[in-house]
Amino acid sequence: MNLAGVRPKSPTERLLAANAWVVYAFFYAPILVLIVFSFNANNNVGIWTEPSLRWYRDVLSNDAVLSAIKVSLIVAFVSTVVSTILGTMTALSLERFRYRGQRAFDGLVYLPIIIPDVTMAVMLLLFFAQGFQWLDAAIGWRPSFGIGTISLSHIAFNISFVAVVVRARLGQMDPGLEEAAADLYATRWQTFRRVTLPLIAPGVAGGALLALTLSLDDVVITSFVAGPGATTLPVYVFGLVRRGVTPLINAVSTLMLVASMLLVAISLGFQRSSRSRVTALGDDRE
Repeated sequence: MNLAGVRPKSPTERLLAANAWVVYAFFYAPILVLIVFSFNANNNVGIWTEPSLRWYRDVLSNDAVLSAIKVSLIVAFVSTVVSTILGTMTALSLERFRYRGQRAFDGLVYLPIIIPDVTMAVMLLLFFAQGFQWLDAAIGWRPSFGIGTISLSHIAFNISFVAVVVRARLGQMDPGLEEAAADLYATRWQTFRRVTLPLIAPGVAGGALLALTLSLDDVVITSFVAGPGATTLPVYVFGLVRRGVTPLINAVSTLMLVASMLLVAISLGFQRSSRSRVTALGDDRE
């Protein structure tokens, strides 16, 4: 006898459920194997002998890895802070104001999300190379590729992702709240600081965490604009893979995977919090 409200699954539903499990296994089984073999004591990446934290100790004692982590954190911090500020301003300008050329600007904001990474990497490389030549000819100063160029490149594509996330939060916000603040003689700045910003703060934080994750994970664009002594952790891991897979790569990749998943989870939490807050405020006004 079936429980009340629960009907037996049809063959089609069973087939779709099985298909879902196969897809999940296809995507996540390699990740699980990577994590398991990061605790392998054997030097051979494909032969399991016994559990060990050897490779994680090697990561913490490897100067090249620590240097790459330091560069990654510096670039991620700078690019996240700047892109969050500029992306939030971009979202506000597109969602709350009307001006000439807005539609064209709206389309340009999505370009870094749409175009391939390789295309953007080549464009940035040419931009920096030509810009450095112009500075050298104009004032006799020729900058070099390094942390600065990596940070500017990450800012260039992170602004779009932050703007999209913050704009989505603004779209869920009731404009009547800002109008009510204006009716109470609040200035634009007071309205933004006391009404708009608190409501979109979880969305801004979610966009910032997304930008941080993308910056920490980027390989293609970073490899084009990096210079000597400015190697990020993903680029360093990519270089190790080209020389041969070792258990050290498994340990580094596992740490990167855990950090990325943690940041994405926090970002999703902020976005859900923002959605709940906007919904609750709308219910209170009703």
